[in-house]
Amino acid sequence: MSGSPPEGGEARSRQADWARAPERSNMLALRIICWIALKCGRPVARLVLHPISLYFLLFSPTPRRNIKRYLFRAIGPTAGWGDGYRLLHAFASTVLDRIYLLRGRMDLFDLRVSGQEAVEAEVKAGRGAFMLGAHIGSFEALGATRQTEEAPAGMRLAMLMFQDNAQQISALLNAISLPELRPHVIALGRPHAMLELRDWLDAGGLAGLLADRTLAGPEEAGQQRGSSVALPFLGKPALFNDGPFRLAALLRRKVFFMAGLYVGGARYDVLFEPLADFSERVGDPAERERRIRAALESYVARLEALCRAYPHNWFNFHDFWLEDSD
Repeated sequence: MSGSPPEGGEARSRQADWARAPERSNMLALRIICWIALKCGRPVARLVLHPISLYFLLFSPTPRRNIKRYLFRAIGPTAGWGDGYRLLHAFASTVLDRIYLLRGRMDLFDLRVSGQEAVEAEVKAGRGAFMLGAHIGSFEALGATRQTEEAPAGMRLAMLMFQDNAQQISALLNAISLPELRPHVIALGRPHAMLELRDWLDAGGLAGLLADRTLAGPEEAGQQRGSSVALPFLGKPALFNDGPFRLAALLRRKVFFMAGLYVGGARYDVLFEPLADFSERVGDPAERERRIRAALESYVARLEALCRAYPHNWFNFHDFWLEDSD
């Protein structure tokens, strides 16, 4: 096993396998869970999460292998089966809570928001901004902050996402959510995605993107052409794509880091942090490249810090370090 990830097209293709993976969700099971959640309430529905988490821990060998690798890096060699179960239970909890958050049931949760002032300044100025997150915690908890007193006034958040590998669960959650709480989605991989994104930002909207996965190519993602860069992450080099930062530089926007961390029970810690400022035009190509690289490194460092502080919140169950043999 080599100490660095593969390079070039092979690496991009292997890291993009998550986007081509068939959806495992069973619509009947999803509908049953949603029915239990809406009819029986959150305390009863959470009881169902234990057998679900145990099932995937025991009978999903590939995700289990990748979870083990991640936990060993985030926690250390003491990480064991209990940590794997806790991570899967946290993931299942955030999926269940999506139902309630999309139904506007804010009374069920304790959302604690920090760092929203800088985002609010951009919203009030009508400039729009990029919000970069990761598959850590809950995006719905981030969106739900619109209903809290701490939320930036006039906040409108669109999600840039690759929808094709999660059509069933997306369709079901859209069906049960309140129209005013349904997240606006700008679908990656569509010909009009770039123009739609530009118009959204020009109208003062925020554009959210989970930037810890790499698509096979910029044409698929509908994003500015980017490069896969190997950076140290939890003790070993991993590939991250700088395309989101190139897109922010092209559209001259500020970039913020966002995360909705599941702490346990009914509590979520939602944070926003300034990450990079591309609002000023930079004529020197070398300086522009330096700023893009610095922004990507800052993103990876922040993600690594959160994975160590909240190790059971990173729900990236794929071969992130590309360690599986061909």
